[in-house]
Amino acid sequence: MLQRLMNNATPAHAHCDLFCGVYDPAQAKIEALSCLKTIQKYHDSDDEHFKTRAIIIKERQAEEVKHHLMVLWADFFTKDHFEQFPNLHQLFWEGVKGAGDVKKSLDAAVAEKLLKTIDEIADIFWQTDKGKQMGVYPPK
Repeated sequence: MLQRLMNNATPAHAHCDLFCGVYDPAQAKIEALSCLKTIQKYHDSDDEHFKTRAIIIKERQAEEVKHHLMVLWADFFTKDHFEQFPNLHQLFWEGVKGAGDVKKSLDAAVAEKLLKTIDEIADIFWQTDKGKQMGVYPPK
């Protein structure tokens, strides 16, 4: 009977299967750095097969950036954070939109702009008490 009920269920995906409390903008930054390095390697290569693989990898990693930013936006930051940092929604919009721009581009400057936005989000993250408790890679 349970199987019949589950047949029409829609799969759900989450950062993790329980509220683990581990967050860090470094996840988005690592993926964005991967995009930048992949774009650079694309331009350094004359191998068309390599270039095709580089595009596929860059687009996959840019999608991961979007995912990690959305997790931070939806699961980590609270209404109080958005009141304390009024530009935070705009930064997330720019970050998610910027990751989409990286997917559509082979311009290293587009990936560098995305990294700058992620760094601005990270700066705010580490200013919060919650970030200091839940973050993994604090700034030096």
